Amino acid sequence: MAGQRVAAVAELVENQATRVVLDGVPIAVVKDSSGTVHAIGDTCTHGEISLSEGFVEDESLECWAHGSQFSLLTGKPLNLPAYEPVPVFPVEIIDGDVFIDPSAPKVNQ
Repeated sequence: MAGQRVAAVAELVENQATRVVLDGVPIAVVKDSSGTVHAIGDTCTHGEISLSEGFVEDESLECWAHGSQFSLLTGKPLNLPAYEPVPVFPVEIIDGDVFIDPSAPKVNQ
């Protein structure tokens, strides 16, 4: 993977999203309660709101503005009002650092 370093895993706060912009792509990076690091598109598909300002619960990220939750695994919305998914980006951990490739979003499943 040709990812870019975004942070050390230890720098990420558990159950809190961190916004990064890689090659012009806004991405929400989340370390969930199990320590797994996820990267999804940072823009809510319902209201163009930054998801990284929202709330992490289990394996979802909730938009603070209208309450849509997005799966950290698939990017799919879990409830309305959003109905379009956000992209999910591959994450690689190398020597305790988080690398993300903004040019290679995973296909939403």
